[in-house]
Amino acid sequence: MKLNMNYIKALILVLVVSFLYGFAAERHKSRGISDIKVRFTENENLYVTEQVVNKLLIQNNGADSGIDKETLDLNKVESLLNSHEMIENAEVYLTLDGKLEAEVSQRKPIGRIVGNSSFYLDRNGKVMPLSEFYTARVPLMFGFNESNVSKVYPILQHIKNDEFLTRHITGLKRLKGDKYKIELRELDFDLFFGDSGNVALKFNNFKAFYKKALKENKLDTYKKVNLQFGDQVVCTKK
Repeated sequence: MKLNMNYIKALILVLVVSFLYGFAAERHKSRGISDIKVRFTENENLYVTEQVVNKLLIQNNGADSGIDKETLDLNKVESLLNSHEMIENAEVYLTLDGKLEAEVSQRKPIGRIVGNSSFYLDRNGKVMPLSEFYTARVPLMFGFNESNVSKVYPILQHIKNDEFLTRHITGLKRLKGDKYKIELRELDFDLFFGDSGNVALKFNNFKAFYKKALKENKLDTYKKVNLQFGDQVVCTKK
């Protein structure tokens, strides 16, 4: 009989603990979002602000503080953020203390098209609108539109990844036949690049030419430097 009583007590204890655990779990699920926190993955100027992301998080009842955690659809919230034209990727999750956190990666412009329509080309080679919050310091591009801008992407990507080129190149101009002229900072000669083929070779040739001409104090003696003829640099003096 004593054994049976101990068994019954143990069973009652298990039932009570299970009930309390289930009750606590249910209360945790029904508890509303306590706070919203937005974190950008890189320390940089913002093309989309924290306030804009917060607004996206709470719109369409996606993450309103009055919505309980059981009702919240994280996939829906992520899709909403990723559909924004300035966001490259967003990950949204809930913390144990009821906070909704969003980790946001912005799109990165590498060139700015100037003309009848103005927009950026981003680091993935896609058209990106201008931001009302910040203007990127990237090469200006003339003579381009949405139908032909992708052809110059290999050139811009190479410039972006090279400190020397980034320091000296301020813009690109599209010429006939999808050939390009490069605008330079503080150098008084025209730099013709040709088409978008052999990008690394052409820029390496230009850097070798620049280094040699700088050493010989001849940079100011040229009016035209042409990189489009394979592995040679053709120069025209003033």
